[in-house]
Amino acid sequence: MPEIKKQIPLLKSDGTLTEEGWARSPLWTYNRENIAASALKIKEWDYYSVLSPSKDFGISFTASDLGYAGLFAICFLDFKRGTFKQIDTLSVLPLGKTGFPRVNSSGVVQFEDKKLRLRFEVINGKRILEFESKSFDAPDGSKGIQGKIELTEPKMESMNIATSWKENRKAFYYNTKINCMPASGQVQVGNTMYQFDPKKDFGALDWGRGVWTYKNRWYWSSVSAWIGGKPFGLNLGYGFTDRTPASENTILYDGKIHKLDEVKFIIDTENYMAPWKFISNNNRLELDFTPIVDRKSYMNFLVIKTIQHQVFGKFNGTVVLDNGEKLKLENILGFAEDVLNHY
Repeated sequence: MPEIKKQIPLLKSDGTLTEEGWARSPLWTYNRENIAASALKIKEWDYYSVLSPSKDFGISFTASDLGYAGLFAICFLDFKRGTFKQIDTLSVLPLGKTGFPRVNSSGVVQFEDKKLRLRFEVINGKRILEFESKSFDAPDGSKGIQGKIELTEPKMESMNIATSWKENRKAFYYNTKINCMPASGQVQVGNTMYQFDPKKDFGALDWGRGVWTYKNRWYWSSVSAWIGGKPFGLNLGYGFTDRTPASENTILYDGKIHKLDEVKFIIDTENYMAPWKFISNNNRLELDFTPIVDRKSYMNFLVIKTIQHQVFGKFNGTVVLDNGEKLKLENILGFAEDVLNHY
């Protein structure tokens, strides 16, 4: 699996990737002008999840420009009750005008319509997430959600990958996953205020740019937690693009990435709330996953069709670092998903 170790352009002049592989920081320069596809097919997105294991709640934000449509969402998760509430909206033919930055280390993404408002700003090593929806249905029967969350990004490695599809090498996926960002701030949901504690709570980012083939099914899992007094992150994923050159399976521990090879999710697809298992091909990861809430959604707008099961729950088991050290996960909060998309 080639590890990229120097800054390179993402795309060659013909729209194929300069070099496929993985890296410990975002070393590919996203040169959007070299994309060999219609503006209708370019996909750019930022997805944040911020979870509070100590207070049993979480929130996630989706902002995406899929070329012919934009998709934006706020989802509030109550792990005590095992419930979620979401509000989402579509924009028509944004064609890249949403304004997603070319780098994930600075810039602003913002969107507003009648249903919701989102604003993500990256400045001085902090990610400031502001959000509001007056029509959000709160769990207590009242209306509205709003808040401001600040994620602090420590000096640490991250998971970065650039891969393409076998059937179309000009279709590509450039992705950064950042785990373990201490979260502060608050969320007002209806009449209830929720507070994040930066000593206990973490945010994570899925930052992606690319051109995809039309139909894809992917599996992804993410964890950010404290283990042994040190920040611990897990990013597992497959099923999306040709992963022969590289996988995105990584352990983050105390700021350093430890690379895993292949990982498999064992899921009862008839019942996503049944226990899951995760195993790796080199015996470095063995986890059991007990679901708490299935954030499931089905969307069918003719061209856009998506079936999503993003399941939040508790992980138990072991992972092995590059140096052979074994870490034990005991009731660690995170999520895992099985998503089928046509778009």
